Amino acid sequence: MSALLTITRAAPLSTIQDAGRFGMLSHGISASGAMDGSAYHVAGILAGAQSNGAIEFTTAGIDVAVSGGRCSAGVAGGDFKALHNGAPIAWPGRVDLRAGDRLSITPGARGNYGYLRFERNFDLPLVMGSLSTSTRAMIGGLDGRALRAGDTLALGNTGPAATGNIVEPKQDDAPIRVVWGLHADMFGNALRQRFLDSNFTIAAQMDRMGVRLGDSAGVFAATKALSLVSDAVVPGDIQIMGDGTPVVLMRDHQPTGGYPRIATIASVDFDRFAQMRPGSPVAFQSITVEHALHLLRSGQP
Repeated sequence: MSALLTITRAAPLSTIQDAGRFGMLSHGISASGAMDGSAYHVAGILAGAQSNGAIEFTTAGIDVAVSGGRCSAGVAGGDFKALHNGAPIAWPGRVDLRAGDRLSITPGARGNYGYLRFERNFDLPLVMGSLSTSTRAMIGGLDGRALRAGDTLALGNTGPAATGNIVEPKQDDAPIRVVWGLHADMFGNALRQRFLDSNFTIAAQMDRMGVRLGDSAGVFAATKALSLVSDAVVPGDIQIMGDGTPVVLMRDHQPTGGYPRIATIASVDFDRFAQMRPGSPVAFQSITVEHALHLLRSGQP
């Protein structure tokens, strides 16, 4: 049996996302995909089947009504509160929904992104092999835009069985691990060490494209206007803007950048960084590329 959902309230920048749209960067299309890939995966396991995407919602949460049919859903990511017909359910957790039911997700104490994933596939077309919404390219998801109240989403066939273990996200305030970037040599050894020794903050200017960092210590205040010929960038790149502001590129990053990248966040810590709220302190620790690959392949947090 299929199901029909109606969005009754949507946080800003709530979108449909999947694992990402890969192989299109050379055509100017970034991969997009879930900002917290681990939480997206956990929501799929909890839903009981591997559906083809999820609703990614931001800090304010989302309300959904089941207009018809029935389905099962998994919720995960950050720390939100979820109510099923007014009764609280576990977070992360699973819930069975049927026509007339309402699911309300509201803010909790931690995190920027949550995921609502179903055991059934969205009845939406793939764009370049992916459901992921890129609002800048206006492709994917529902008409390439953020979800809003009144939108309806149809769920169709059931996906394959979900596999994998549920790994609780790392919640400590340990430094975010980075590898030195392509242009690290443009910064002197003393400045690079100061970058590692200083605390930055997550600025309010953040979205799926990038996160600005507050630099109260003025680590890069004396940096001259740096620019170079644009070349390809990747998620996690920390680029130093012309005015010395550090900016971390996220899933919807532009395809190329003309500012030097001092470092790149290791993939194993990218999800944790994405969930850091504005005002959170953040420090960086340098590791080797080999160490970063070992952590990623071993599944260590």
